[in-house]
Amino acid sequence: MSYSLLRNLMFRFDAETAHHMGLKGMSLAERLKLTQLFVAPMPQVPVHVMGLEFPNPVGLAAGLDKNGEHIDGLAALGFGFLEIGTITPRAQPGNPQPRIFRLANEKAIINRMGFNNQGVDYLLEQVRASKFDGILGINIGKNVDTPVENALDDYLICLRKVYQDASYITVNLSSPNTPGLRTLQFGDSLRELLAELKEEQRKLADRYGSYKPLTVKIAPDMTAEEVGMVAQTLIENEIDGVIATNTTISREGVPNSPHKDEAGGLSGKPLTQASTQTVKTLAQELNGALPIIAAGGIMNGVDAQEKLDAGASLVQIYSGFIYRGPHLIREIVEQVQK
Repeated sequence: MSYSLLRNLMFRFDAETAHHMGLKGMSLAERLKLTQLFVAPMPQVPVHVMGLEFPNPVGLAAGLDKNGEHIDGLAALGFGFLEIGTITPRAQPGNPQPRIFRLANEKAIINRMGFNNQGVDYLLEQVRASKFDGILGINIGKNVDTPVENALDDYLICLRKVYQDASYITVNLSSPNTPGLRTLQFGDSLRELLAELKEEQRKLADRYGSYKPLTVKIAPDMTAEEVGMVAQTLIENEIDGVIATNTTISREGVPNSPHKDEAGGLSGKPLTQASTQTVKTLAQELNGALPIIAAGGIMNGVDAQEKLDAGASLVQIYSGFIYRGPHLIREIVEQVQK
């Protein structure tokens, strides 16, 4: 069955049901050794970033596998790296359903999941039970009932717990679905948070004799001046990488969708240009001081190449993967090979 037929079947279900069905199906296919019948080995296009050797530059963005329950099934599809989470110290249900909306005509998704997850300890159980030995990023956040002024406590808890099991750790400061979270991206709040996390990273590296890169995920809804300020703060605190970008609160590009007024972050094709522009601005401000992992609206190989040309070293996909399936991974890898 072609992916387009499978997608059309899955789209008959509500978005969150289809989400869980799709992940369970991938995991089942991997366990039954069926994935290898349909997915040929991915070409090797190694990329050295943050001291890590990525077999290819195409990663899975955080948010699809929040609890790390489907690592092996996803890895079998040919990703160069996986990022799981966002995870919080304690389990939380997230926002009330419905909380995912497909905008099929616009090839977009609106989600307001709200960091629904089973907690960091559960995620680590899943990671340790998996067979995956590739590059695994773990994305960390704060619980919704933790006051923003105490957010550092939650990030430190997660950082300490996931450190040994992650290839790199991402600090998510940019989800629009946790009240107040995005305020941590600016000024003294960002500077103080990153300074403390960087110091803890150093302590953990000394304790375990292994250095794990620390990245920060930012929003696409900043002005060029704000991006510049964030870039300087990342440099000052010797952060190892930046992921640009998360979902957008803008509704530009979806004026006729019946879901345009739903709260949440918009991803997919309408985000492509805004995200690429953020990458370009960020690259200019960073001037090579740290690498960029680009995400946001990558729907084909050309979109990925444009982000690499704008200054990114790696890319991540999510909504494009939903709409295009595993073929998108190969298309991007082959585009990069040209």
